[in-house]
This record gives sequence, C-alpha cells and structure tokens, in this order.
Amino acid sequence: MFDFDVVAGETVREILSDRRAEVLGIVSQAYRSHEAGESINPDSYFLRFPEKPDSRIIALPAYLGADVQLAGIKWIASFPKNTQVGKPRASAVLLLNDYETGYPIACLEAANISAARTAASAAVAATTLRPGGFEGTRIAIVGGGVIARNICDYLHAAGATPDAYLVHDLHEESGRALVDHLRTTQQRPASFTADLGTALEAETVVFATTALEPYVTTPFKPGQLVLNISLRDLAPEVVLAADNVFDDVDHCMKANTSPHLAEQLTGSRDFVTGTLAGVLNGDVTVSGERPVIFSPFGLGVLDLAVGAYVLQRAREAGSALAVPNFFGETSRW
Repeated sequence: MFDFDVVAGETVREILSDRRAEVLGIVSQAYRSHEAGESINPDSYFLRFPEKPDSRIIALPAYLGADVQLAGIKWIASFPKNTQVGKPRASAVLLLNDYETGYPIACLEAANISAARTAASAAVAATTLRPGGFEGTRIAIVGGGVIARNICDYLHAAGATPDAYLVHDLHEESGRALVDHLRTTQQRPASFTADLGTALEAETVVFATTALEPYVTTPFKPGQLVLNISLRDLAPEVVLAADNVFDDVDHCMKANTSPHLAEQLTGSRDFVTGTLAGVLNGDVTVSGERPVIFSPFGLGVLDLAVGAYVLQRAREAGSALAVPNFFGETSRW
C-alpha cells in the first residue's frame, strides 16, 4: 500500500521507443475519456521569471478515471536558451497519486513522457484530420528540436508517410540534424530549406518551435493541414481563415496562444470547429473547403495515461526503482 517507485529517464525512453503503436492508442482513448467527462483537468499554472521572460516552469495537475484511476501532476520546465548550448529545452518529472488513498505511488522522469504524448497527439490528429492519407503529399516541419523528432517518429508509427519531408529551422544545424534522422529512420526523401515560405506550401505543416509571438501572417490554402503544436506561430487572421480543431477549447483560449489572440480579436469563439475527440467520435466534421488547424494546449490527462502505462511496464520488467521507507509514517496511531 505504501510502495513508492522511481522510474528513470533511460527506462522511460526504452519503454516508449518500442511501443509507439500502444501509445497512439492510449492517447486516443485518453482524449475520448476526457471528452466523456471521465477526467479532471484544471488550468495549468505557469511559474515565470521577470529576468528570464522566455523561460517558465509549468504545473499540470489532473485526474483520469476510466481504466487509469490516478491523479497526478507534471512539473515541466521550458528554458529555450538551453538549446544554444546543445541541451534540450524541456525537463520534467511526473508524480502519480493513488486515487483511493491519495498517496503518491511513483515519480517518473517525464520529458520523454511529455514528448511522447505530444507527438502521439499530433499523429492522432494527422491521421484523423487527413483521412485520405499522405501518399503524394509533403510534410513540412518548422522547428527541428526534440519534439519535432518525436512527432516525425510518431507520424511514421501512425502510417502518416509522405512522399517527402521539408525541414525549416532558424538554427540550420538543428534542422539538418532532423533531416539526417528522417533519412536514416524512415528512408524517405528529406531536405532542409532556409526559406520559411517554401515550407509553408507543404500539404501538411507542423509547427514545433519556441516562438513567443506570431510570425506567420498569410492564411493557408484549402486542403492544407496545420499541426499547431507550439501554439504561438500563427497570426489570429490565419486562425480565423481555417477550420479549427482543439484538444480542449477552454484550455487553448489562454496564455496568448494563437487561438486566444483570435478570440481577443473577434470577441467570440465562432471560429471553433470542435475537438479532436469530437472528430474521433464522429460528432464533429471539418468542411473540407478551408485549411484545417489542430491546436493542442497539452492536457495533463495525457501525461497520466502515458505515465501509468510506463509505470506498469517498468514494474513488470523490474526496472522501476523502489524507494524503501519513502513515507516517514505509515500508521495514524
């Protein structure tokens, strides 16, 4: 009853790298459970620093019922300047709590979990919102970091295999590293472009940047699918000219995301088409007459779902690290 485990990042990475198909299903089901009201997902809390305006640490508390029955919180730091010295932008831990007693049961390294659930959500959206498939199309990746690499891996696992990839990044070395990764792992044509406009012409465009404010001002064309993962690249006019699908509408309408700016500009949410779970359930359809933008704020329930799966696999494999006597008192009397 009072066991407490630690799951290290190497173990998390090993478990997730071999089970992308399972993670895709877990994320898809978590979206459906959230849509069905089987979760509690409060607003995220942002810890910001006046002397580091680009940096933040975010707390994502959540509870997921259904077949998970866990509460927990992800504590994830985003320090973009890390990338200038070759370190990942993000680092994170995930604390899981037993729903019956409230006791914490495990702490997991969560940068890998966060990257996996983000990438899986992008891949689920891609295959759901482009049901005709990706043959004869190009996928452009704007931003060549860890999240972008994971998105490409999960797109491949989901069967979203285009004829070619384009990669654009202000830091050419990062962009070319992603090109090499794509050529090696997917054996697909991939090329780097220093011209953003060229990338934005692809049939599918994925934004995975650290942008703090919009810089894309030209609307996309009908038939294009935009995975707005980094949330702040698009001017509000671009959002308003598209069908817009969200992971959770209320969550996305804050923190000056591109959809939030569109709401502030118009004073309404008339541009909202629906949620991804709504599309998965057949309750929401996109028109096909406009581009489609998927904007995920990133839900804590996804971290819980993937984290619970990782903990189970680690315990089964004996790779979870038990911490004896973690709790100082285990009896009330």
